[in-house]
Amino acid sequence: MSRLLDLLWPARLGRSFRWLVASSWVSNLGDGIALAAGPLLVASLTDSAFLVALAATLQWLPPMLFGLFAGAITDRVDRRLLVVVVDGARVLALVALAATILSGHVSIALVLGVLFVLGTAEVFADNASATLLPMLVARRDLAVGNQRIQTGLLTLNQLAGPPLGAALFAVGWALPFGTQAALTALAVGLVAKVVLPPHGRDPATQRHIGREIAEGFRWTVRHAAVRTLVLTIFTFNITFGAAWSVLVLYATEHLGLGEVGFGLITTVSALGGLLGTASYGWLTRHLALGDIMRIGLIIETLTHLGLALTRSPWVAMPIFFVFGAHAFVWGTTSTTVRQRAVPTRLQGRVGSVYMVGVTGGLVVGSLVGGALAQRWGVTAPFWFAFAGSAVFVVLIWRELRHIAHDDESDSEPDTDPHTDPDGTDAARS
Repeated sequence: MSRLLDLLWPARLGRSFRWLVASSWVSNLGDGIALAAGPLLVASLTDSAFLVALAATLQWLPPMLFGLFAGAITDRVDRRLLVVVVDGARVLALVALAATILSGHVSIALVLGVLFVLGTAEVFADNASATLLPMLVARRDLAVGNQRIQTGLLTLNQLAGPPLGAALFAVGWALPFGTQAALTALAVGLVAKVVLPPHGRDPATQRHIGREIAEGFRWTVRHAAVRTLVLTIFTFNITFGAAWSVLVLYATEHLGLGEVGFGLITTVSALGGLLGTASYGWLTRHLALGDIMRIGLIIETLTHLGLALTRSPWVAMPIFFVFGAHAFVWGTTSTTVRQRAVPTRLQGRVGSVYMVGVTGGLVVGSLVGGALAQRWGVTAPFWFAFAGSAVFVVLIWRELRHIAHDDESDSEPDTDPHTDPDGTDAARS
């Protein structure tokens, strides 16, 4: 058993790393349950494609509204405590939602409001959580640490969680949300055991929060690799958000899958992600990261085309499998490049700029997708996603040359803010 534990969570990474990964895995299982149960609840309360897409918008909107502020707060305070507090708020919101469902007073307006509250709490929790790993392990172990966390994301959030969430929803609408509340509470208890090195900012040295946010934004703009990542994820999430905002309708109406079948889509994508996990080392040894990303964006473009053309689940499922492999490779590359490039004191703020890019594209895309599906049918967002992605691939192709191999993406010196008179870093371009 000890050898298995050391294989999964290497002892050299420390006890706190194990608590962090355990918390992440438990939380990911709860979030995976909600991946299926949330859209199913909305689709059960309304047959409006616009409202279904609006539910996705309200979950993706908070990072766009509060992401930069969350990044600045993360760089100021105890990051572990911030995760504990906001995840505790998520538990309360989930309990309230489950209780409302059980009482029979649930409505689409109430569910949309709760989704917005949960999304807002996740902005602060996710931003702070993303900064913990670089504080616990050596730079050379970041890839190993990210792989362990991504394994939990794939197996629990995407592989086990969605079909479990769909099955629980079929038994009772409140059951998946009560289960997610219990798992989130357990995750809070686990992350509370993490011991971090001293961090945060002395209130006496803190500047106006607007200036601190601007510092993180300027650093991102001046760093070619990170800037390219933000630009790419923003543009491609417009098309992805348009298509995926109506995925529950696409699966249940267009492909003819039931509630459990909708949950299996994420499971199939996660299986593709496991293939991406197994092949990632080989890919990075044989291909430049910029080329890996170019191939991935072509795969994403063809994914939208394939889904727009087919009505068969037997054709759609292999497409979701390949897309899952691409999504893992992209996510792992992006996370490792950012963690190695960004100084510790700016991790929260630069991460929040990336988060705004991610969700900004999703919000715009979901609004477009909802309008297209309402007017021309559920496949219209997928046709838009294909055409838009094809255009974006051409426009962003040359910019991807800025993405270097991980070994070349060295962090700048993490200078003390007191020695930096204008509060900025001389970012490498």
